[in-house]
Amino acid sequence: MAGEIKSARKEIKSTKEMKQIMAEYYYQLDHAAKSSEKKVAWCSSVGPAEILRSMGFSVYFPENHSAMLGVTRMATDLIPYANAIGYSPDICSYLTADIGAYLKKVTPLSRAYPEIKNVPKPDVLVFNTNQCRDVQDWFGWFASEFDAPMVGIHTHRGINDVTDTYVQSIAHQMEEMIEPLEKISGNKFDMNELKRVLSMSRECSDLWKNVLDTAVAAPSPLTFFDSTIHMGPAVVLRGTQQAVDYYKLLLSELEEKIREQEGAVDGEQFRFFWEGMPVWGRLRDHSEFFAGRKACIVASTYCNSWIFSDFDASDPFKSMAKAYTELFIVRSDEAKEKYLKEMIDFFKIDGVIYHDAKTCPNNSNNRYGMPQRLEEETGIPALVINGDLNDLRCLSDEQTKTNFEAFIEQLEVD
Repeated sequence: MAGEIKSARKEIKSTKEMKQIMAEYYYQLDHAAKSSEKKVAWCSSVGPAEILRSMGFSVYFPENHSAMLGVTRMATDLIPYANAIGYSPDICSYLTADIGAYLKKVTPLSRAYPEIKNVPKPDVLVFNTNQCRDVQDWFGWFASEFDAPMVGIHTHRGINDVTDTYVQSIAHQMEEMIEPLEKISGNKFDMNELKRVLSMSRECSDLWKNVLDTAVAAPSPLTFFDSTIHMGPAVVLRGTQQAVDYYKLLLSELEEKIREQEGAVDGEQFRFFWEGMPVWGRLRDHSEFFAGRKACIVASTYCNSWIFSDFDASDPFKSMAKAYTELFIVRSDEAKEKYLKEMIDFFKIDGVIYHDAKTCPNNSNNRYGMPQRLEEETGIPALVINGDLNDLRCLSDEQTKTNFEAFIEQLEVD
């Protein structure tokens, strides 16, 4: 995005601590895989990580790796290698980028952490289709490649009300995972340990929600782009003391920014909501573009995906089943629209940006008239941009810039 007005990105001092704990996480994972001291479980990002941690697994999240492929802009060049072995260019570019990286024997982990040469070899792969079916196919390919067992949870989709019928179904599937995981890990399942881990996960979740909710302040102390980076511990370290400690630190800093009236965007004039996936390879460009126009994207549906307010250590399986089934991506359009209206009101939103991600239909909510319906009901204008989470060939930077500029100009006129 050449030629646009730019504004300096505001520093969040806690970022240094986050980078340190993320480095420790990846180095410990690498050590576990090389030393065989602990079994390694691959887990989908909103899958049952608490069960795995409680049973002594080191837990690796391929989706986090794929987001790194996007941020480093490696993904676009790697996707064709997965296409060449039969995967369509139209399916999840997390999947195709990750398989492409494996086929080419490259990883962004080596750039960030030079001692790490490869992703960790899995002893088991565990998925939850509450995001999409792609995670099952993705993990299935690697299960075959590594000759490793795979277990999973099949979540109901298009849910309006999360009833006890749905919850019992998912809870039962979780309970059925225990026996095969015991055999793989060599550890006996301990309900008290699961309760301890789940309690820690709930604390992490509550703190992460409080962090995101600081954006209700005007000016907001953080942007959506900040949140996509700082959600890292909530994804890969929930259920640990490190994640809890980090979000206490971050929350304290953001609350201080609010007291000092220090906004993430100088002279904040407009407040936007981002619906859908980030364009990982354009985080900095988009962040600087909006900051340069005194516009702050204060909140999103995406970063809220790691808020699990229903976790309850007194009833682990049912509460995990409920929390993992209440995700925005799983719900019906009626439930999604109700949620978006609440967010628009809570964060005092001036406009909603919908990202139509080419390879992620499950996280693109603009295709069946939702923007038009919500704009009519709320009076809040909507913009749809075309792009993708990882495949930058699906994105026109100039067209996106033009659309962003026109949207802001529309608000200035109104």
